[in-house]
Amino acid sequence: MKKQKTIGLRKMDAISFYAFTSPWLIGFLVLTVYPMITSLYMTFTDSGFSGDGKFIGLQNYINAFTVDALFIKTFWNSICYVLMFVPLSLILAFILGWLLSRSISGLSFFRTVFYLPYITAGVAVTILWGWIFNGSYGLLNYILSLIGIQGPNWLGDKHIALFCIVLMNLWTIGNSVIIMLAGIQDIPAAYYESARIDGASTFRQIFSITIPLSTPIIYFNLVVNIISSFQLFDQPYILTSGGPVDSTCTASLLLFRNAFQYGKMGYGSCIAWCLFVLIMVITLLLQKTSKRWVYYEG
Repeated sequence: MKKQKTIGLRKMDAISFYAFTSPWLIGFLVLTVYPMITSLYMTFTDSGFSGDGKFIGLQNYINAFTVDALFIKTFWNSICYVLMFVPLSLILAFILGWLLSRSISGLSFFRTVFYLPYITAGVAVTILWGWIFNGSYGLLNYILSLIGIQGPNWLGDKHIALFCIVLMNLWTIGNSVIIMLAGIQDIPAAYYESARIDGASTFRQIFSITIPLSTPIIYFNLVVNIISSFQLFDQPYILTSGGPVDSTCTASLLLFRNAFQYGKMGYGSCIAWCLFVLIMVITLLLQKTSKRWVYYEG
């Protein structure tokens, strides 16, 4: 009797579990799993907007690596963006997080100020920075002209346009700053007290205590920023349309062009899966190497 009652309770727990999680499960299966499986199949077809197309095997992948010159270029642009943006964002987020963890007046105000750009509408922020970087009447060139410097056409120069987008997005790292701040504040104060008693300077405390104990948060921000950076789309699309000379055309922008402008849904899906594989490989490599440099307390 007791055994039957236990089995009945387990069944009720299972029913309750699936009942409460069913909205998420249904959404995940319908809005995530099904589209992914469909897009994977479409990579082997010449599908258009309708989604119908004949099976062509690996031809989309062959064309990507041998025929489409923009494929390699856009993926290289995405990699260059990641290599510039991610290290700078991590360093800046750590510095700001450490500064905001200090006991200073108006701390809540500064935390809000640094976080606000992150929740501001992306298109509005992009247009604002487009005006700042405008080569003819932009604010940045106007300030430079006051000291006798002729500013370049920031977004029209293929050598610096991508870096301008990097600077633009560094303004919106408030989320990384808040996460870093939470990690730094979670470090026990006893460690710093012991270090001060031993005569450790502030910089010594940062490099011997703060950074090592913040590595789990640094690792989290690293992975999240890499994934989001490879999906860069808004700024190149709004400001430069991928120019000049495709210097700011990213993999996501090439995907959008082929799938939604040229109607090549099969080839667009191929680009999407190539990007997915690249991100997955990098993420797995980071996970494997994290054991060597990420320190978990206790």
